Amino acid sequence: MRKLALISLLPMLAACAAVQAEPNPALESRQVSAASNPILSGDSDYTTDPAPLVADGRFYVLTGRDTAKPGVNDFIMPEWQMLVSDDPKSGKWSHYPHFLKPDDVFKWATPGRAYAAQIVQGPDKRFYLYAPVMQQGSTNKDGFAIGVAVSDSPTGPWVDAHPKGPVISQSYPVANDIQNIDPTLLIDDDQRIYLYWGTFGRLKGVELEKDMVTFKGTPTDVSSLTGFFEAPWIFKRNGTYYMAYAGNKAGPDSECTEAVYYACIAYGTAKSPLGPWTYRGVVLDPVSSTTSHSGIVAFKGKWYIAYHTADAKGGGHFRRSVAIDEVQWDDNVSPPALKKVVQTGGAPFDATPINNIASHARVTASNAPVPVQYWLRALNDGKVHPAPLPPDMWGTWSPNNPKQQWAVYQWDQPVTLNGASLYFWGDQPAGSGIGVAPPKSWHIEYRDGQTWKPVTATTPYTSELNAYNPVSFAPVTTRCLRAVFDASTDGKTYAAVAAQEWQALSVAPLPPLPHPVKGAASKDCNA
Repeated sequence: MRKLALISLLPMLAACAAVQAEPNPALESRQVSAASNPILSGDSDYTTDPAPLVADGRFYVLTGRDTAKPGVNDFIMPEWQMLVSDDPKSGKWSHYPHFLKPDDVFKWATPGRAYAAQIVQGPDKRFYLYAPVMQQGSTNKDGFAIGVAVSDSPTGPWVDAHPKGPVISQSYPVANDIQNIDPTLLIDDDQRIYLYWGTFGRLKGVELEKDMVTFKGTPTDVSSLTGFFEAPWIFKRNGTYYMAYAGNKAGPDSECTEAVYYACIAYGTAKSPLGPWTYRGVVLDPVSSTTSHSGIVAFKGKWYIAYHTADAKGGGHFRRSVAIDEVQWDDNVSPPALKKVVQTGGAPFDATPINNIASHARVTASNAPVPVQYWLRALNDGKVHPAPLPPDMWGTWSPNNPKQQWAVYQWDQPVTLNGASLYFWGDQPAGSGIGVAPPKSWHIEYRDGQTWKPVTATTPYTSELNAYNPVSFAPVTTRCLRAVFDASTDGKTYAAVAAQEWQALSVAPLPPLPHPVKGAASKDCNA
């Protein structure tokens, strides 16, 4: 009881005198020099869901840790990490790889689920960690809950600021039916405290009491931010409130993302901390991981965005790494607008000329517009995944799959080709009439004037799943190449066809492009 009483008194004691934040000497740390993004570029210590904090003249980034094995499509995130720099422009960081585990501080938490958290400095000058974790013994439909820990330093040590349990769950302090994750905090100029949280298109906000844990009023629901999916981040600049978030309003004409599994970072503005919010646009285009999660802060006169990608060595959708880039503003409009961030770094790019010139082609397909769970340009992005998600491939799935489908490449100038290769994916065997199966057969055609003609294959066509299926043919010179697929069938219905990659092999090597050419094939290549 003495310990709990002391904890409850700490915020009042700290309010009387500012506490100098010192690093926790018990934490393991190492020095990192990052010449470019991502900050950690090795094949371990994957960092995710960054939450930047500026305190005591230093730049802190709280991150999660991805530990999923290659090919495992699940969020395996057992603990948080911390990155600290005197200046992110220097590229010099202190890395705390084992910063904190949920059950180190929240005795009511189940080990192993350390989702996106944020640290803020409260009006009492102490630091508060808002963390979504799984609640032990929860009888709620969803067991995620948000706990709050408190410390004299951004690096701890931490104690539970609400030891009796979470400050938010589906049953406390008021009932809700959302997954309670992704908290974000704003301490306003008048020292009032505002908390937002939510995911899967649901966003809630509420003011907190000075104790940093108690609701002050009833939570509001936000529904005016176009395409909101998750990862809210609230901040203020020159009297305007900004809410950045992961959006996935998808479609071929969307300014956010073509594939629903991917996300951009969009944002809205408000005149007050609890809204109403007005959508303003996209600040960060989709990154190389399907998820996107960001935090935006000012530091020494500049603004920065921390976000994660799949660009580190061995990275993937569930093996993500934090990157930092500068944010620019357009102050000639009202309210001032965030300019689109120019992403730096990324996966190493090899410009050595290659025979696969698919990246130079525009692409379309018979099922365009492609369903938003798939991504048409995955066909020529040069990437194959051991356990792909839907946007890692082009697919023809529909409730009534047709017998024949096709995809087309178009080059701006004639090219001479002598081979192609398809990397098929499926969840059903050959001969199936449901799901996604290897095609019963397929062939390559080229455009000769206004006519499609089959190439003269010199090797057989094959249709293995999860493998390249190359075919060589007599050279053809053309601007348009078509892959035609006869769907697998059980004699009654037809299965879909899906491919992660379609290589188009040129007689004359060309340097690859870092990103596939945007835009669909024009009418002169249409079937």
